[in-house]
Amino acid sequence: MPELADAVESVEQLAVVWRAMVLDRDAAADVRDLPGVAVRWADSRFAFWNCLTLTEVGVDAGLVERRLGEAADIMRAKRRPGFLWVFDDLLEGEARAELDSAAERAGLVYAFPGTGMAGDLLPLPEPAHPELTFVRVSTDAHLRAYADLNSRAYGFPLEDGRDGLAGSALWKEQVYAYLGLRDGVPVTCAATVEAEGRLFVVLVATDPDFERRGYGEAVTRKALYEGARATGLTRATLHATAAGAPVYPRIGFVPNSPIRFYGLKS
Repeated sequence: MPELADAVESVEQLAVVWRAMVLDRDAAADVRDLPGVAVRWADSRFAFWNCLTLTEVGVDAGLVERRLGEAADIMRAKRRPGFLWVFDDLLEGEARAELDSAAERAGLVYAFPGTGMAGDLLPLPEPAHPELTFVRVSTDAHLRAYADLNSRAYGFPLEDGRDGLAGSALWKEQVYAYLGLRDGVPVTCAATVEAEGRLFVVLVATDPDFERRGYGEAVTRKALYEGARATGLTRATLHATAAGAPVYPRIGFVPNSPIRFYGLKS
């Protein structure tokens, strides 16, 4: 089943990339592969780096309920909030239908939706946008600008976003991270990173004052173009929020599994 294979690829890509991102924040971070649950938890103020995901395929309603309870217990033991990611296509039909109510019983609350996407779309033509120039992230000032764009786009305090990227050698040396500048001011950003034979797109964001101008698509194309040029890879994957979901198919990505994000009930 192609749909299931794509969903498995999507969750495996999350586990691989988030391992690197979390350990970049703290070499002693909680990175474990438990039965049915992958833990990738930096305990960072940047909540996206505090992640759990369910990993089993064809899970029935009873096992999902158990895994949700285990995930909630792990989250309660942490200092900082984060998210449980659940890929719908890994679940059996009944488990999928009852997921939100089972999550509520476990003490979790639905936060927002996402979508896994992938495509054999590389190489791309070299991108351009008449209003943007692109610069690769290579300095601490670039990292701060990248973090601040994500904070503004996703509604985080600026210090939370900075906690996710500040001082990172990984992001300056191994991630193909790009800022899109308008009149010298960073207004959009995107990055790709090599992950088991694929380029994974991560932390795409545009300043809310500059949305709907094609900036996010342009800088994503730039990160893909440069990542593919450096690695020779031809397949790319990503996890899209609702805001980004309409953009990526224009580049060549094909949606696969819906994703549900849950946080702990306050």
